[in-house]
Amino acid sequence: MNRQNSFFGFLIAGAIALLAIIIAGFYWLSPKSPVNITTATSQPGASIFVSKFAPVTVSLLVNPERLQALDKEGELSKLKTNLLTKSNINYQEDIQPWLGNEITLAVTSLDSDRDPENGQQPGYLLALATTKPEKSREFVELLFSKRVLAGANLGTEEYEGVKLLYDNPPPKQDFLAGAAVGDKFVLFANDLKVLKDAINNVQAPDLNLNSSVQYQKATQQLPKGTLASAFLNLPTLVKWQGLELQEPTYDSEVISLVLKSQGLVAETSFLSSLETTSSSPTPLLSQPVGALQYIPQSAGLAIAGANLSNLGDTDLAKLWKQATATIYSSGKSANSQIAKPLSELQNRWGINLPEDIFSWVKGEYAIALLPQTEQNPESWVFVVEKTPDVVEGISRLDAIASSKGLNTNSLNLNNQKISAWTELIAASKKPDDKNRPVYTVETKVQGVHTTLGNYEIFASDLETIAEILTAKDNSLVKNRNFQDSIAAIPQPNQGYVYLDWTKSKNLVERQLPILKLVEVLGKPFFEKLRSLTVSSYGSDTGLLKGGVFFKLQP
Repeated sequence: MNRQNSFFGFLIAGAIALLAIIIAGFYWLSPKSPVNITTATSQPGASIFVSKFAPVTVSLLVNPERLQALDKEGELSKLKTNLLTKSNINYQEDIQPWLGNEITLAVTSLDSDRDPENGQQPGYLLALATTKPEKSREFVELLFSKRVLAGANLGTEEYEGVKLLYDNPPPKQDFLAGAAVGDKFVLFANDLKVLKDAINNVQAPDLNLNSSVQYQKATQQLPKGTLASAFLNLPTLVKWQGLELQEPTYDSEVISLVLKSQGLVAETSFLSSLETTSSSPTPLLSQPVGALQYIPQSAGLAIAGANLSNLGDTDLAKLWKQATATIYSSGKSANSQIAKPLSELQNRWGINLPEDIFSWVKGEYAIALLPQTEQNPESWVFVVEKTPDVVEGISRLDAIASSKGLNTNSLNLNNQKISAWTELIAASKKPDDKNRPVYTVETKVQGVHTTLGNYEIFASDLETIAEILTAKDNSLVKNRNFQDSIAAIPQPNQGYVYLDWTKSKNLVERQLPILKLVEVLGKPFFEKLRSLTVSSYGSDTGLLKGGVFFKLQP
């Protein structure tokens, strides 16, 4: 019997959609509009009802009416109305008067009825905070009385001192169970057992989420002003998706959303019960990477940090290995699909990036992709801080270039000495008077590099290096959008990935085709997305913390 129901589905969709409002709806914000939404707490109170083994727990920690001031287009009001249409419930009259500052949705179990004949039937629990217990109890009675008028049969039961209301007998679809528990929460579930388990979790505190050591650690990482949070039990979550956790370094994750004046910060912490730390921690940076001064403002994608030589031993590398091995069952298979551009670069140049380049980058670095043009479809810049290892690294690249039939030449460009890897190509022209073919030799530049200050700058072509030489005051660090983005990232940090959405949208879509579907679902958000900046804030014992700042256009 399938107990996935339409009404409870609407409630679930509502909880998720209210969280989506924070992301997709904040495109109405402008830098001139101050952010004045505060939360009473950053930790969900409904966690006492949720099993510590629950795969996912998502919470909105602010009353939806507090978001109404940001909803200049009226989308939130439309959402609340549409979600409740089939239930004959009026949000303004029946819910708003008592709804508090929390809405929590949890997937409590992978198979609530444990019946193998009907497949997996996940258990869903929805908890709504109440500020007026009597009114919220009246709402529960009202909701089920309207279901009776619509043809359902009502069942009631006293369980551990709590009055349960539910459909009895359970229909094939559209099952609902509900209860007002104490003076703080109203609960709804898609299975009576799910509702009873939630009450048991309060009676036996060692069963609920608050008793989980990992959850306690996770909630300590939630920043002040968190509007929404999600806690993921990774082993159970991947099992729910029909996968198996591979290379298990991290076993839980917490995500939080915090509103800023110019966008939204999504912060995440991965936690490990293994209490392990990286043998080669990435250096923490307390100011913008100096190498960025040589990245042009036209860059659509920029990556900056310090020390690439230890990249494979970092906690980020362990997380990447766990995620890709779990999703693709093989890290090798994942890398071949996700890192396809890097693979093509290695194959074309005949290099091994970790050994031939990353190994000698022990200082600051910056990598950037520039918008494509007809003349330069693949323009890039690589800036690295000069260290003794860099000289040896350049010699290694010269040797690789020579083995590929390229020449190393020196030339002057705007009074700057440039080294270029070139390829000589014989090109035929129109035959001469005696009908003999005439050939010319053309030089094709495959890469260039030069020294500026304490940095070695590599570029794909002469045009790009010329842009860097002639526009020193037009670098990415002078870009106001970039400055605002990195200002939203906590310091110190381990560097960042900056993506100008308007310039790099097509590039990202080619590498991640599924993003086009995501854009359709979140059209308002993506239409106003200006840039996103990803950073890692460092890693303590058993903890890897980072975040993404979404900068939105006014």
